[in-house]
Amino acid sequence: MKCTSRKTVRKIAILMMTCLLLSGCGTDGLAMKYDPESSVSAFRFEKSSSSAGEGGKASSFASELCLRDEATLSGGEVDLSEALSGILCDVNQHRIIYGKEENMQLAPASLTKVMTALVALKNSELDTVLTASENVKITESGATLCGLEAGDTMTMDQALHALLMQSANDVAVMIAENIAGSEDAFCEMMNAEAARLGATNSCFKNPHGLTEDGHYSCAYDMYLIFAEVMQYPEFTQIINLDTYETIYHDAEGNAKEYSCGTTNLFLRGDYTAPDAVTVIGGKTGTTMAARNCLVLLSKDSSGNPYISVILNCSERQFLYQEMTELLGHV
Repeated sequence: MKCTSRKTVRKIAILMMTCLLLSGCGTDGLAMKYDPESSVSAFRFEKSSSSAGEGGKASSFASELCLRDEATLSGGEVDLSEALSGILCDVNQHRIIYGKEENMQLAPASLTKVMTALVALKNSELDTVLTASENVKITESGATLCGLEAGDTMTMDQALHALLMQSANDVAVMIAENIAGSEDAFCEMMNAEAARLGATNSCFKNPHGLTEDGHYSCAYDMYLIFAEVMQYPEFTQIINLDTYETIYHDAEGNAKEYSCGTTNLFLRGDYTAPDAVTVIGGKTGTTMAARNCLVLLSKDSSGNPYISVILNCSERQFLYQEMTELLGHV
């Protein structure tokens, strides 16, 4: 009787274990943690649902994502010397044109509100009426406020304009509480959405972006979040406005006038994008911890979309100068 060697037995055991994993025994699939630096983490092994297919298949998690390639610019090829991190993505071609420390975890300031808007749009209607609680009274020095008082009401559409254009922190609290019941519960929704998108370098502790320990994101994750919320036409329409006026109501139903202008200096005409590039809009963010941040949606002369992000830039003037430099590579 011929004996089987230990080496052969070990090979058979490994093969059997692999078959069990790919067969999805009792599960729908084996999820692999997303890691932009890994060559394999952009895949999920799933059990085939087709009647003709047997065994397993590898479906690309990253097939629609912008990724680095051999032509991606970095270092001295683009001057982002005043910022810690930045990225320029060609949305249609699914490629990163430029990247500087795009996975570095940094405070995102009010770029947080892009995720707040995404969760709000996914979980409410524009005509949903929101009511402010006492928690909208934010006392942090320098915090931008709409001026809400307890009992004030406005629609989600009005709230999103104030959130994205003026960057009103009290409005962010109102949105969070009305959708989820509390800021903490809303942050759980934000983090669940981040995980779904593969934004694994993000953790949201509040809906507005005011400085808080453990609250962070990165340039690549902001691209992922922004690309997702672009699917909502209402978002793109709002970030393209330079001014906005409306009327909301207090607890007794009395009218309260509200007006604001965009914080985006490209839309205000203070800075000009390179020739053949049109800035559609975006979101600004500024705190002591995050310094100056900006995420933009732009289009080239053919209408192709690009997402660009700069995080933690030393001064606002350098933020716009370096963003203009970045857009020059569209």
